Amino acid sequence: MHNDAAGFREELGRHGPDTTRPIGTDAAIAYCRRLAGGHYENFTVISSLVPADLRDDFASVYAFCRWADDLGDEIGDPEQSTRLLQWWKQQLHACFSGEPEHPVFEALDVTRRRHQLPIEPFEDLIEAFLLDQHCTRYKTWNQLLDYCKLSADPVGRLVLMLLGEPRNGRVVECSDRICTALQLTNHFQDVNRDFSERNRIYIPSELIKIPDFEDRLGRTISQGFAVDEQFMQQSRDLVRDCVERTWPLFIEGREILDHLKPGSRPVIRLFIDGGMHILRSIESWNYETILHRPRLTRARKLMLVGRAWISSRFNGRRGTPARVQADPVDGSAA
Repeated sequence: MHNDAAGFREELGRHGPDTTRPIGTDAAIAYCRRLAGGHYENFTVISSLVPADLRDDFASVYAFCRWADDLGDEIGDPEQSTRLLQWWKQQLHACFSGEPEHPVFEALDVTRRRHQLPIEPFEDLIEAFLLDQHCTRYKTWNQLLDYCKLSADPVGRLVLMLLGEPRNGRVVECSDRICTALQLTNHFQDVNRDFSERNRIYIPSELIKIPDFEDRLGRTISQGFAVDEQFMQQSRDLVRDCVERTWPLFIEGREILDHLKPGSRPVIRLFIDGGMHILRSIESWNYETILHRPRLTRARKLMLVGRAWISSRFNGRRGTPARVQADPVDGSAA
């Protein structure tokens, strides 16, 4: 399955606006399963904690998100991406009308019926990717949080629905905090890549007090080292500010583990611990994400899976509650 822009364009040629057609429910479910299991991200690790009877449902929701994300990020032309995302929205509405055409939506049709999923979270995600095509800078922190309500919070709500958790109340409030924190963490982890590959800056301009920031950022990324020592320290301070604004969302949202069913806790804890670990990795890199991208190695992912499972099963309901008690970052995260 597609793991990069070229691979996705090839996949789009097979299942795009002019070529896609129904392939049958079983084949569609298998398609989503292969897509989820073969992608470079974390689904195969996460799926080991998902109850077996829900894995195909998780795969179909993942496949929807993966396609929407790639339509927004891997085309390389905002106008074309906008047209394709509008097509994806049409496919979504066809699915919820009971007439799916694309393999992803054939599989998703089964999932949305089984779990009585509403259309709104899917629509919000598409709107976030559409927003990315014309909004590449954010003026305020609150504006960035509003973007996260579209781009991240719906994913958490869908996960809760698949797991059979409450669809409103404190659980959803905590989920929204965690998902926003995860999205922010991803933005501050990817300062370099977002700017160099997509001309996007998710750090709000109200926080940027650095003269000629974009010019100096571009030159630093291009040459692989800071244009001057002053800029390096200023950029570290800027990322530190963003990280410190993100931590409270993780800590507040972690309360969700008190309210979940035992079978749901390992899945949700893995998301939380993975995000917190990345945030600690940014700290250990001295906030130099304009040059470096902290990431989770496979060994670290497996460790987090084991810890989520053991803690949720044997060590009480919350496990490690506070940021200061989390595992220290080691070199395996680099």
